This record gives sequence, C-alpha cells and structure tokens, in this order.
Amino acid sequence: MLREQIEAKWIDTFVEVFERCGTTAGDVVAVLCESQSRAVNVELAQLALQRIGARIFTLTMPTPRQSAPVPIRSTGASDAIQNLAPVIEALSQSTLVVDCTVEGLLHARELPAILSAGARIIMVSNEHPEMLERLRPDPALEPKVKAGIRALREAKTMRVHSPAGTDLSVDLTGARAGGGWGYTTRPGTMTHWPGGLCLALPAAGTVNGTVVMAPGDINLTFKRYLESPITLTIENDYVTAIGGDGFDAALMREHYAAWRDADTYAVSHLGWGMNPAARWDALTFYDRTQTNGTEQRAFAGNFLYSTGANEVANRYALGHFDLPMRGCTVELDGVALVREGVLQGDLA
Repeated sequence: MLREQIEAKWIDTFVEVFERCGTTAGDVVAVLCESQSRAVNVELAQLALQRIGARIFTLTMPTPRQSAPVPIRSTGASDAIQNLAPVIEALSQSTLVVDCTVEGLLHARELPAILSAGARIIMVSNEHPEMLERLRPDPALEPKVKAGIRALREAKTMRVHSPAGTDLSVDLTGARAGGGWGYTTRPGTMTHWPGGLCLALPAAGTVNGTVVMAPGDINLTFKRYLESPITLTIENDYVTAIGGDGFDAALMREHYAAWRDADTYAVSHLGWGMNPAARWDALTFYDRTQTNGTEQRAFAGNFLYSTGANEVANRYALGHFDLPMRGCTVELDGVALVREGVLQGDLA
C-alpha cells in the first residue's frame, strides 16, 4: 500500500509542472477542490505554488449530494461548482486554476465561463502522487500531440478497425478536436496532468459502426481489464446493443440501464493515446482508490472510445465510460495515424 503524505520530491514535481504552465511569482492562482478531493494533491499544489511565489487562494466546495442511481466515477464532468456565480467569477479572474476536484472540469458546464475571461486551467487528475511524479510532462510530447490535433482538425472522416472486429466510422464535420501534453501556457485553455491524448468531440449523429472490446482492453469506469469480449453496436452516436455472454458485458449492460438516461449511451469523445511513458499494465499496481486511470487513457497507441458528456452535441450526462483498446488502427481520411496500436509518422 502506497502512503499518501507530503514528500519533498513531490513538491518538486508539482513546482516543475506549474512552471511549465508559465506560473511565476506574483501570479494569482486558484486551487479548486472539494471536500472529497485527494488531500495530499491539494496540499502539494499549495506548497508548490507558494514555493514559486504565486499569490494563491483555495476554494473548497462541499462535494454535492449523490443524485445518480449508481456510483459516479471518472467523468471529467465535475458538478462541484454548482453553477455558483461568485465561484465562477473568482476562478475566471485567476491567472491559473489548479483543478483538484474529484471528477475534473473537462466537461463541466461552468468551464466555458471560466476560460472565457482568459484563465487557464490545469486539471490534476485524481491520482496517487507517485503516478503523477512518474508521468510529469515531457516537452518532447508537445509537438507530437499538436501534430495529431492538427490532423484531426483537418480531417473529414475517421475510421477505426481492429482484428477483434471493430469497424467504426466518424464524420468529423463540426467536431471539436483537442488534446493535451500535460501543461498549458496559453490563456483561455485547459489541460490535464498526466497528458498525452488527441481527441475529437463529434457533432450529433456522426458516429456509426461496431466497437469490439477484447480481453485486456479496459473499462475505466470499473477500473477493470476485460476478461471476455464486448460488442457495442453504435447508430447515430448511440450504443443500441451491448453484445457478449461474459461477466464484463453483463456489468456494462446493467450499469448503462441503471442511469435511465439515453444520453449515457451516446458518444462523448474518441481519439488515441500519445504518451510513451504511460503504461497499459500500470492499473495492476494500484488499489482502485489510488488511481483515476488517466495513465490508461494516455498510453501510446490506444484507441479511446468514450460515452457520456459531449458539449459539442449539447449532452451533459454524468454517466460515463472511458474504454481504452489495444491493437486498433485509426485512419483519418484514409491515412493511418495509429496502425494496430502503434503510432505512425510524426506522432511516433
């Protein structure tokens, strides 16, 4: 069992990451957390920012009452702010917001208002600091992720296929492409640490086909490696059938159904991992309470299919599945950027 305590090396790591975000002495920095946040990461953020000389303040929100019929995990759609105008105003007027909420602000309703005034946000994923230390951002990753984002923005179609049977097509017209390499210096932007992803949030009604998850692929909502195959049939964004005779398919069917919300079945985002330092197998080394699974979202060459919140399609469901898969080929306009799980060309 890893202990969660303050270590000098972890303060150093947080200082390094915040300085990569351009943070300097005198900057006004908000640390946003909630009552259920990982306390050690909040303290490490505060100590690191004070070492830099930033002018910091901490906003601690009470974790909201449970409103869902099932546990909520790894959504990227924190509802901790509760649309409170004074909180949004305070965050938006900061130079940097360090997001230590449990679920993160990536798909939060309040995110556009916070960014619109020029604040930038770094989401510290809800991970044990040992993992954050191991995956501190590498500047060499930035140009590669940017190349992947450019390719997504310029492409008209995405096709994903695999030996397991995945055959998925995506019309990228109207999609919003993005990604991150673990730090940001540009006002009005957000990143997350660990980084290393290229993703598209597609417009409504643009995703069709079949996704087949094989043993060894990951259901990150359950923090579980699959032991039996699952077949997802997708029609106009929505999972319309969940095939499979094993325990994994049964778990997914029951969890989806419990939400009683059609948008839980709809696509959130899809793309691929870019981080060569991230490990597919690392989930085996941590207790479930110690990880949010961001490393498994980012490991190089995985295809990440996700359901739930998609602000481009005006969907804000709290139910969310992140499903990293190995061995897939991802093509943009017929050109493979990932071939059988291996990054190609300028992305490698």
